Amino acid sequence: MEQTSGKLSHWLAFYLCKGLGIRTLLALSQSHELASLFSLNFSQLQQLGLTAAQAQNLLNTSWSDVAHYERLISTLNIDVISYFDAHYPSALKEITSAPLLLFCQGDRQLLSSPQIAIVGSRNATPIGLEIASEFAYQLALANMTITSGMALGIDGAAHKGALAAHGKTIAVLGTGIDIYYPKRHKLLTQQVANNGLLVSEFLPGTAANANNFPRRNRIISGLSLGVLIVEAQIKSGSLVTVRYALEQNREVFAVPGSIKNPLSEASHFLIKQGAKLVENISDILDEVSFFCENSLYNIEQPNINESHCPVLDSIGFEVTSVDIITSRSQWPIDKVQARLLDLELADKVERVLDGYIKLGGK
Repeated sequence: MEQTSGKLSHWLAFYLCKGLGIRTLLALSQSHELASLFSLNFSQLQQLGLTAAQAQNLLNTSWSDVAHYERLISTLNIDVISYFDAHYPSALKEITSAPLLLFCQGDRQLLSSPQIAIVGSRNATPIGLEIASEFAYQLALANMTITSGMALGIDGAAHKGALAAHGKTIAVLGTGIDIYYPKRHKLLTQQVANNGLLVSEFLPGTAANANNFPRRNRIISGLSLGVLIVEAQIKSGSLVTVRYALEQNREVFAVPGSIKNPLSEASHFLIKQGAKLVENISDILDEVSFFCENSLYNIEQPNINESHCPVLDSIGFEVTSVDIITSRSQWPIDKVQARLLDLELADKVERVLDGYIKLGGK
């Protein structure tokens, strides 16, 4: 276990502090040592700009929980990289709502290597799996790191293709780094840990939760120079990754398929919208080689601090259901759900049992 910047217990305490997001910590770090916050009282924390809720939550830190996770991290030999660590990947720092902590097992140097993300359907066809594996194999031979999400289908085929080429691959998990999910990928997960890198923003022991997988997709695209979609339907998690890729100014590539195959819908839709149609790895390398050679990452961040956001305006400080938010905002439900995720990551709203509530003082 290695943690190279700051005291691990402090980073875990910040992580566990509800409502204390990366933006607040960044602002505080400009004028104060973050470790000094733990020696301040309620009034002093408020004077620094923390809300009453943030200050109270920080003062009520459960140090027993912090100690529990410290022991777990040590036992599992997990590397913990904070946003303020020199090893934190610069490309990921520039995305909206970058994770405060990355929990890693494997070769963490890969975080800063040139990467191509390969994503697609969990229920891919045999030809789709073959294409994903072949692209990953060839790209790995070209010294590109293959990044994906360890899901069944295209994700798994991409990881396997990279490993078959004795190349490097990163699996960004939607669970704790010690959780095998899906279980049938236990061996593959171990192989990636031994020959590549496992990375998660979730604490060890975090079980699979449907809400966590869209969150991890922003990391998959954020680490990568571009995202290749092989097979997927229009309404799929792969399109969430693509949306983040576009917001992060990453390249988007799509493999075309048969018009009679429903899993070609997403690729064909993206090609119509301007994604690059790819038939071989040269189509990808031609686009990203400039970035690899010059290490240029010009990231455009979506503005979710805009003064008038229909989705945010549709949420009260009481619980507001997604149906009500959709009705009030007059936005399509898929666009509403995407914006809700952005707002949640930006600590503007909080997801609760029956909907969302607006967070004050942000």
